[in-house]
Amino acid sequence: MKYRKLGNTGLSVSEVGFGGEHIDNTPYENVAKVMLTALDQGVNIMDVFMSGPQIRSDMGKAIGDRRADVILQGHIGAVWQNGQYARSRNVSECDLFIKDFLKRFHTDYIDLGMIHFVDSEEDYRDAFESEYIDYVQKLKRDGVIRYVGASSHNAETAIRMISTGLVEVLMFSINPAFDMLPADTVIDDLFNDNTYRENRFAIDPKRAELYRLCEEKGIGITVMKALGAGRLLQEATSPFGVGLTPTQLIHYALERPAVASVLMGAKTPEQMLESLHYVEATLEERDYTVIASGKQSAMQGKCMYCNHCLPCPANIDIASVTKYLDMAKESGVTGTIRAHYEALSAHAGDCIECGSCESNCPFHVKIIENMRETVRIFGI
Repeated sequence: MKYRKLGNTGLSVSEVGFGGEHIDNTPYENVAKVMLTALDQGVNIMDVFMSGPQIRSDMGKAIGDRRADVILQGHIGAVWQNGQYARSRNVSECDLFIKDFLKRFHTDYIDLGMIHFVDSEEDYRDAFESEYIDYVQKLKRDGVIRYVGASSHNAETAIRMISTGLVEVLMFSINPAFDMLPADTVIDDLFNDNTYRENRFAIDPKRAELYRLCEEKGIGITVMKALGAGRLLQEATSPFGVGLTPTQLIHYALERPAVASVLMGAKTPEQMLESLHYVEATLEERDYTVIASGKQSAMQGKCMYCNHCLPCPANIDIASVTKYLDMAKESGVTGTIRAHYEALSAHAGDCIECGSCESNCPFHVKIIENMRETVRIFGI
């Protein structure tokens, strides 16, 4: 494993990190196997945005006496309400779940305290123009968090956050599809062989500006969504018309300025090892330039199964519903898919079409339409 400096923090982080989302709702034995596979292979940074009590307890137990080996990236404002994840800027609620984090991870500090999920203008105001930001700064003064970070999917908002001078680490969604220029931009010339050798890749100007700014200011970037929720791995769902490997996508992200670590999710030890193959991969295996010959389209409007659309007043696990919808559309409603869908505690038919999910979704997914289609396919 190679390690990179995380901006100006003084920390060194593994090029391949771990995002814990996919081990949520799995047995402790699996949580421990996945995490120890990562740790034993040199992974030293782990992101925990999940607010559920069980997953926090299980992850804390799995780390055990290896706390000193782990740089924990915890989120300030990811809370647990009515049995589901929610976002909050309420200081009392945030403080409750920071204390909960410390207790369940058996620690008295969080290495990277992330200002959780700031994408829109409203998100920015709620976080940076309220008592919430004073609370974040107090956490740092008190040593509860070592460094202030922020997570975002929006380049303009991320630039604005960095410009405050308060953010030391940025968690940002990076993959070649997200970095592409908008779909209505004429970029054909950038994708013929000759021009491509000179330009490497056509990146949206705002995203390129963000990466440069982070490098100039010493803001380390940790990467989420490197695989585009798995869509970039399959030819049928990749906007490039060709499937990419985790190794190629990790390498793409690591070549962006200021990027220190790519946080890879894994539900099984085998999936973790597949990502960790990057460490020993050849230059040929890392080469992602195959995308130059593929098609290009935007990833906007496609569910990334991240559940940032929550909370849902009807308690629908929107990511899971959409996942089973996508699976049914691809392979038909098999008995297994139906059984998994019906086992959910709430179904698409419970949707009250309030629209709050669509307002929260960073990828502008037409969730209400998806819920309606799911009802048509599954009947509930």
